[in-house]
Amino acid sequence: MMSSKPINYELEKNMEVISQLDAIVGDAVDNVLVDPDDCWQPSDFLPDMSNPEAIEDIKLLQMRAEGIPDTVLTSLVGNMITEEALPSYQTYFNLLEGINEERNLLSPSGWVRWSKAWTAEENRHGDLLNKYLYLTGRVDMKAVEQTIHRLISNGFDPKSESDPYQAMIYTSFQERATKISHVNTGKLADKAGDHVLSKICKTIAGDEARHEKAYKTFMSKIFEIDPSGAMVAFEKMMRKQIVMPAVLMGEGGSRQSLYKDFSEITQKVGIYTGWDYARIIQHLVDHWKVEAVTGLNDMAAKAQDYLSNLADRYMRLADRMKAPDEVKLAWLK
Repeated sequence: MMSSKPINYELEKNMEVISQLDAIVGDAVDNVLVDPDDCWQPSDFLPDMSNPEAIEDIKLLQMRAEGIPDTVLTSLVGNMITEEALPSYQTYFNLLEGINEERNLLSPSGWVRWSKAWTAEENRHGDLLNKYLYLTGRVDMKAVEQTIHRLISNGFDPKSESDPYQAMIYTSFQERATKISHVNTGKLADKAGDHVLSKICKTIAGDEARHEKAYKTFMSKIFEIDPSGAMVAFEKMMRKQIVMPAVLMGEGGSRQSLYKDFSEITQKVGIYTGWDYARIIQHLVDHWKVEAVTGLNDMAAKAQDYLSNLADRYMRLADRMKAPDEVKLAWLK
């Protein structure tokens, strides 16, 4: 007789709590996310190819893009590639325990509706950046396309163990990290004289800010219902460290270090740094009032102590981290 799989009571409890949030999440689909008819679309920022003057508009775009430093352009490509791996993210979300129990993408549940509408909004980011980069004429688009192909093919594991609590912490962190990355890229584009690209980056960052707020709200509700479980999940996710979604972009290719090279560039030019990582931890600790939570069990109380000092630890690490003297560029002509 085959032995049955042991029941994970912690995960069962987390699934039950997640199901209680379904109505709140459904409300967020209707009030936080934007209807496609009202949402900005990539074509709002790009030359209209039906316009007789489109060629002139492309020339102007290319003139503006000439001033963007290679490091910033490479960082932008890396950001775009991350945005393009959405099939993996929607799949990951729907495999979380308690999120899509029917295993049906047409389910009317709030969580399933959210997973689709959220990734649909995110999909515009990659579409817009991809077309913009193509039109600059400065990017080796075939190399970019091969990286996107490889990243989607490789899949994605944020190490959240199918636990919906850890997933909400991951997405809260990741949306904020992406927002910071796009804001900083926009500032550097502005400095380089490409005000259209700056506006694009800031507009995308605005979407990420809305999504970040929603995920932090979902997690706040979990802290209200199950403070000990939420605290332990937060600690678990932070001990593993947040793995960025594009981490497998080089896996299987001739340049395995692609993600490391990209990360070194974002650190060097200040688009996304070790200090940003530390500040995000502190922001989440403050937002969820981690240090003020009471009534915790012993394990959660230990997690609370760990989390309360974590940002300072990472800030000290960031202070000691040296940006590389030289960085290896990728994806440029």
